[in-house]
Parts: sequence; C-alpha cells; structure tokens
Amino acid sequence: MALDGKILIKNDEGKDILCDVLFTFDSDETKRSYIVYTDNSKDELGNVKVYANIFDSFSDSGDLLPIETKEEWDTIEQIFNSINENNEGVDK
Repeated sequence: MALDGKILIKNDEGKDILCDVLFTFDSDETKRSYIVYTDNSKDELGNVKVYANIFDSFSDSGDLLPIETKEEWDTIEQIFNSINENNEGVDK
C-alpha cells in the first residue's frame, strides 16, 4: 500500500514497516512496473539499505513480487545510479 511517497510493507516476521519510496518506473521491455524503496536502516558498512520489487500499478492489493532476472536488476541499478548522479550535491 502506497501512502504519499511511503509504502507499508511486512517484514519477514510479519511486522509492518513504513518505507520511503525512492522511485517507481515502468519498463517497456519487460512490461512490468518496479518500485525502489528504503526502510532507512543501514548495513554493516553504514550504507542505507535499498530494496526493489515488481508491483502491479493497477492493483489496490499492494502485492510486491521479487525481481526475477539479472537483466531486471541491471536496469534497476542503472536507473538508481543515474538518479544518484543527478542528485549529487543537492541538499536535502
């Protein structure tokens, strides 16, 4: 379920976690919609964890599906890196 730039997901223990949506996009190649988001937690190196899933932009169910192929991951990574490059030096 998306809420004004946020998405509510369930973690592995079934607990609801409110995450920030970083971006969404549709792929003409795969005919799928993708969502990239973060729960703002950090990994062991201090980097903010970022997640990506397939979602149905026409459904109210809010179901997120796993990314299925390396090609999909590569596309997501390219878009993520491009957005990061464009936002470098921007104060938040």
